[in-house]
Amino acid sequence: MKIAVYFAEGYEEIEALSVVDVLRRAEIEVVMTGISGISVKSARGITIGMDTTIEDLNHEDIDMIVLPGGMPGVSNLEKSELVMQNIKEFKIRGKWLAAICAAPSILGKLGLLKGEKATCYPGCEKYLDQCSYVDERTVISNKVITGKGAGTALEFAFTLLEIISGKPTADKIKKAMIAEHLC
Repeated sequence: MKIAVYFAEGYEEIEALSVVDVLRRAEIEVVMTGISGISVKSARGITIGMDTTIEDLNHEDIDMIVLPGGMPGVSNLEKSELVMQNIKEFKIRGKWLAAICAAPSILGKLGLLKGEKATCYPGCEKYLDQCSYVDERTVISNKVITGKGAGTALEFAFTLLEIISGKPTADKIKKAMIAEHLC
């Protein structure tokens, strides 16, 4: 499986990089994808080099898109026509979508959570139209995974890993990271 993590200016560091870190430890191909260029600045001013840009990424090769939260990161994701187009296409094609913190609001605003269960950062529930809001740390509903926020970032990352590689692999990486207490 090949995963694209979208990085927009103002992304939440722990939500984006926990996913990259955990999945790469399991030797899963993760493509850090810059929405605004090959270097992207986080919500706290940390600039990170990307593997590619959204314009250069071949989305035919991607099996899952991950949307980190953070402000103004989520707003900047929403401003990208290409991001919105790719998310809608993934939902139509039955590919995996994952979003954490305020990012599930993007899926809700696009109407992509109809009939799904989802969670999000407190206060963003109003954007989860036509879905069943669940007050849990991480929620899996069909091929949509949502997470609550920065404090659940590792749990969210391990949930993705378990979906991609199975529980034995997730347990092995948890043990290596001394994170067995998570999920």
